[in-house]
Amino acid sequence: MTRFRCFALVVVACAVTSAAPGFAQPAGAGLAHTRWGDPDLQGYWNNNTLVPLERPANFAGRDSLTDEEVAERAASWSALIFADRPGDPGFYNEFWMEYGLDTNRTSLVIDRPNGQLPALTPRAAEVRQAISDRWRASSRAPATYLDRTLADRCLTRGMPGTMTPGYGYNHNYQILQTPDYVVINVELIHDTRIIPLDGRPHPSQHIKQWLGVSRGHWDGDTLVVETTNLTDKVTERNGGPTVFGVGENLHLVERFTRVSDDTIDYRYTVEDSTTYEEPWTAAIPMHKIEGPIFEYACHEGNYSIPNILLGARAIDRADQPD
Repeated sequence: MTRFRCFALVVVACAVTSAAPGFAQPAGAGLAHTRWGDPDLQGYWNNNTLVPLERPANFAGRDSLTDEEVAERAASWSALIFADRPGDPGFYNEFWMEYGLDTNRTSLVIDRPNGQLPALTPRAAEVRQAISDRWRASSRAPATYLDRTLADRCLTRGMPGTMTPGYGYNHNYQILQTPDYVVINVELIHDTRIIPLDGRPHPSQHIKQWLGVSRGHWDGDTLVVETTNLTDKVTERNGGPTVFGVGENLHLVERFTRVSDDTIDYRYTVEDSTTYEEPWTAAIPMHKIEGPIFEYACHEGNYSIPNILLGARAIDRADQPD
């Protein structure tokens, strides 16, 4: 069974772009509907891409690249991650990486115009700095279980992280529909989002969940999903290309519009005045793939935490006087 994967030998070819699907496109005419009349979003989808969340400084003022620059971006990324270096052989298994269908966008962030995330509020900046300080300290002292992120522990990537690419693998989703629900089965860290469409209100803000509580409705051919009731336990940026969780005051609005047989225009808007100085929106095309969703045996095979703790205890014993 073939998944959409771009192998090492063809990484540049896989990055050659077309007209940047998934960005400000109208709903496709004549697309399939369910037997009860809703636009049909069902199937298996992948949202991975080499387009970064934020626009790199060298592309300031530009929202798109030439095809040649897109190919160069793919080649540079591959060389950076997988190149052999003295004393550091790099990764050996590029074969398994899922590069996705690249587009000519310079960033997934489309609103703000500069392609950058807005500034953090002073309180959020303090939280982010505290997390960074703890990570740096853990590299110089015996480790504890508190030094591992929720993603390391295979618990969650939070929101909007669950719907945001950034790892290069397993960014696959299965969407199922009934007249009353939309279900999104997420392969990475095996989350499942169950979204009612019946107009029920959000529960009390005292009820918090890892992925929040979502409510959906149809706006023409677009599925609009509003998510609140997040927990403040998922706030890591992880020092990488994605945002995991924003915080307990996040109001996330997602929009799913099927624009062709093979593409869903997916975008979300992050609103949280306690974390960001202003709202921001990202647009991430989802491309149809062959199924099924595979079991993501993350925690079952995750020996990093016990091994880290075993190593730390060995250091403790070595430091004890005889």
